[in-house]
Amino acid sequence: MKEQLLDLAKKRRSIYALGRNVEQSQDDIANLIKEDIKWAPTPFNNQTTRAVILFNENHEKLWDIVAKRLKSEVPTEAAYQKTLEKINGFKAAFGTVLFYTDEEIVHRFENDFALYADNFADWSEQAQGNAQFAVWTSLAENGIGANLQHYNPLIDDQVKEAFNIPDSWKLRAQLDFGSIEAPAGDKDFIEDSERFRVLK
Repeated sequence: MKEQLLDLAKKRRSIYALGRNVEQSQDDIANLIKEDIKWAPTPFNNQTTRAVILFNENHEKLWDIVAKRLKSEVPTEAAYQKTLEKINGFKAAFGTVLFYTDEEIVHRFENDFALYADNFADWSEQAQGNAQFAVWTSLAENGIGANLQHYNPLIDDQVKEAFNIPDSWKLRAQLDFGSIEAPAGDKDFIEDSERFRVLK
């Protein structure tokens, strides 16, 4: 069996020690991310996934927004300082991909294909997973580490205003990426017998 894809998937890990020592240009990385998302499968080829790719001061602005927004959510100053340390780790990365779903397209397909209307929201989430995995794995193939965060919906309004996001786009995840300054830890798995059934 050929296992090239599996080998790449094994390289895709949550890397939290990220830096800016990236060999590739911003344009090359942005083009790679765009192509990954274009070719990730979507139901009915409805292409509901959107992305905003942030570099430089825009990348830093995002994580400043997160830090400021969480100030009112964290119960103590000591806890906030720990949160801030974590967020500054994301800010130290080279860039961030904001993943969105265009709900206007989702609703259009709900109307146009009424028989499947109850499924399109779920299917758009599956499309998100496909796109996020494709981008994350593709970055890993190029020696770029990443980790996926979900500060939505807490930051949605502030991010929408800061980056002029369309009303129909719903924020689903934030993938910060950069040079790998320290490797991921070991990965544990549950027993195959608890997870899989092979019926012959």
